[in-house]
Amino acid sequence: MTNDSNKKHKLLRRILTALWILFGVGCISVVFVFMAIFNGWIGYMPPLEELQNPQNKFASEIYSVDLQLLGRFYQSKENRVEVQYKDISPYMINALIATEDSRFYDHPGIDSKALLRVLVKMGRNGGGSTITQQLAKQLYSPNSHGLIERAMQKPIEWVIALKLERLYTKDEIISMYLNQFDFLNNAVGIKSAAQVYFNTSPADLKIEEAATLVGMCKNPSMYNPIRHNERTRERRNVVLSQMVKYGYLDQSACDSLMQLPLDVSRFQRVDHKLGPAPYLREHLRKIMMAKKPVREDFASWQDQEYEDACYMWEHDPLYGWCNKHTKPDGTNYNIYTDGLKIYTTIDSRMQQIAEDAVNEHMQYLQKNFFKEKKGRSYAPYSNQLTAEQRQKLIERSMRNTDRYRGMKREGATDEQIRQAFNTPNDMVVFSYDGLKDTLLTPYDSLLYYKHFLRCGFMSMDPTNGHVKAYVGGPNFEYFQYDMVNDGRRQIGSTVKPYLYTLAMQEGMWPCDQVICQPITIVQADGRKWTPRGNSKNNGRLVTIRWGLQNSDNWVTACLMSLYTPEALVKLMHSFGIRSHLDPVVSLCLGICDISVAEMVDAYTVFPNKGIRVDPLYVTRIEDNKGNVIATFTPETHEIVSEETSYKMIDMMRAVIDGGTGGRIRRNYGIKAPMAGKTGTTQRNSDGWFMGYTPSLVNGCWVGGEDRDIHFDGMALGQGASMALPIVGIYLKNVFAHPELGYTQDEQFDVPSTFDPNANCKGSN
Repeated sequence: MTNDSNKKHKLLRRILTALWILFGVGCISVVFVFMAIFNGWIGYMPPLEELQNPQNKFASEIYSVDLQLLGRFYQSKENRVEVQYKDISPYMINALIATEDSRFYDHPGIDSKALLRVLVKMGRNGGGSTITQQLAKQLYSPNSHGLIERAMQKPIEWVIALKLERLYTKDEIISMYLNQFDFLNNAVGIKSAAQVYFNTSPADLKIEEAATLVGMCKNPSMYNPIRHNERTRERRNVVLSQMVKYGYLDQSACDSLMQLPLDVSRFQRVDHKLGPAPYLREHLRKIMMAKKPVREDFASWQDQEYEDACYMWEHDPLYGWCNKHTKPDGTNYNIYTDGLKIYTTIDSRMQQIAEDAVNEHMQYLQKNFFKEKKGRSYAPYSNQLTAEQRQKLIERSMRNTDRYRGMKREGATDEQIRQAFNTPNDMVVFSYDGLKDTLLTPYDSLLYYKHFLRCGFMSMDPTNGHVKAYVGGPNFEYFQYDMVNDGRRQIGSTVKPYLYTLAMQEGMWPCDQVICQPITIVQADGRKWTPRGNSKNNGRLVTIRWGLQNSDNWVTACLMSLYTPEALVKLMHSFGIRSHLDPVVSLCLGICDISVAEMVDAYTVFPNKGIRVDPLYVTRIEDNKGNVIATFTPETHEIVSEETSYKMIDMMRAVIDGGTGGRIRRNYGIKAPMAGKTGTTQRNSDGWFMGYTPSLVNGCWVGGEDRDIHFDGMALGQGASMALPIVGIYLKNVFAHPELGYTQDEQFDVPSTFDPNANCKGSN
């Protein structure tokens, strides 16, 4: 061997030795890196406890009493609801495995064969990530920055995947992956995705639907069936082909399915503002997440709101529930992330009937209101306001808009703000006939929306407090202020039953007689009060029953003269009225501001033998594992005697059978035993109707956003025209569905021996 050959041989040996050394060092380094990652020395490695209990954020679900999903509480992009493996369609699972990880059941979290194929650019398209690796990335991989962090990300995913495989079964990994994946359009997880895209459940997904969702797993933005229908259909067909390739589907079935169009007609946008009972859901969200009230958190003019919050915190178990209770880990519950199941008392069928009744009547009222105000310079306000008064109201409303506040924060001058409010813009506005594209100035838009009348309606079972239907306004998406619990308006003559109750409790009877005539009461401060009246029975003897039946102010004032305003205030507070009440004699005509919820609560006293029942919105709460963690029962309060309640039923039935509430029988065919009271405030600012049957107490208010927005005439402006029809339509349709459990044959629980005229012989 020549010297040159020897030199080459030695050089080759040195090179081979160096390569082996490098290979060994590389192997040792790889082992060391993986050991370091495994033990958390480098990179991010979640602790074992976190791997055993991943901190997933699950939306809470709200259910009706008939177990219909009303909606969910979730944070942005976290509309995720946990689903067990057994509740997922096998089509979905088979399609996922065939497309994303065909050897899923054969590898320990890392598919070495797939990795090798990727390295030599052979086999299937895409990377070699397994389903377990993808889950690891979704759950634990932080956003990587820089070359080193990006280089470490894949090894970290591999190690986490190996750990996940040791802790969970294959079925659990599949369900975790599908629960975690973000399918866009507020559809996080397979349950939300099935509902949003196909209006179905994960268990009922069809093959082509499952293939569509699995196809989205590659890139949900690129393969979005709403935005890219044809592209997504092609991707769906690729998934179907993969199912044939791995034996999950036969070719003939695949060929048929591939011909189907990608049907997205059942797509439903998920939004807190949409769906049934949105006002109730928003009310529950606010009260369940409420914090212990601190005066500094309320504005100086929010005394009533602060007092309400203090009362509710102390007396209502549901108020602030999340901040009053802790999870096993010691943290407070969160309705947005803890996957609670909240079971309400709402009946979804009755809720739909109520929403339809509101929509039907409010459309009728709105057409007439637009007609009355059309072409009038003072619209939408009353003709009794001056131009200066109207302008002040409009400017006050402008200052309350987000546009005004935003421009003020940015330093805009008043002149710049006025110019912005008077510059036409393209906008979409609400109408009962559908959304309308138009060109309006923000100023005109403000006036346009003020034309819309508002309303509040609640229906409640007086025996157990269950709230069956709750509508806080005409359309939650555009009018979010809740006129059931948050809004308070003057109640007019619906206050009179409280005064009459005081008289009955003190020993009077419906058939007792008084002279119907003008009366003047001298108040404690020396001022005189004389209510207006227009009774045709001026100077005649009439019964107290007649006075309530016809809502006569003179009879009411006569009764008021027998008692102090303080006595009436005390009684009304015992009825559950938390609103501030001024102890003045005019209180008997309803000058006080009270909410619909308070009024419905108070009126439960009458059909319930003198017992008031607090409204109950939720019966139980379950955690995300199905464990009951809270139950709620109605609170009851004895207010008056049974005999007094019988007297009041007698008089308030007269209101319906021949008095101011009579049109509920004439116009809506309600034959059931029923009692109630209408109410109309000064200048028709507020229209009320409170009506109850043996099993349902119903309350309704209708009016403008501002008190000076109302009908100018009594024909449509009175409570019997504005509010009563909603209750009439509602009850008519409730009784038309006997499966709801309500019948017109049910009778008030009044003893047959009770005679309201027994102590008044010879009276009418």
